[in-house]
Amino acid sequence: MVHLLTLPFRLVFGLLLGILLLPFALLALPFLLLRFVVKALLALIMLPFALIGAAIGIVVAAIAVVLAIVVPLIPLALVGLGVWAVVQMTRPRSPAAIASRD
Repeated sequence: MVHLLTLPFRLVFGLLLGILLLPFALLALPFLLLRFVVKALLALIMLPFALIGAAIGIVVAAIAVVLAIVVPLIPLALVGLGVWAVVQMTRPRSPAAIASRD
């Protein structure tokens, strides 16, 4: 309700200040455009570096995920390797395998 009561004053002061400050805004416009051009140019220059950094980050994250999955499985792999070695040592050799080895 207060907004409706102050609407005429806001309109008058807004238009008055808008008209008074318009020349200053027009003076600042080239500098704002120059700022936009410089920011766009710097963004284009920095874009390849940002993409390379993102790619490196993704590769490092993928390596970390793979290691996080593989490292806990190493003891199980060692146990499996030990069982395989024991089975290979206790398996009787066939005469053909012994002859081809000698």
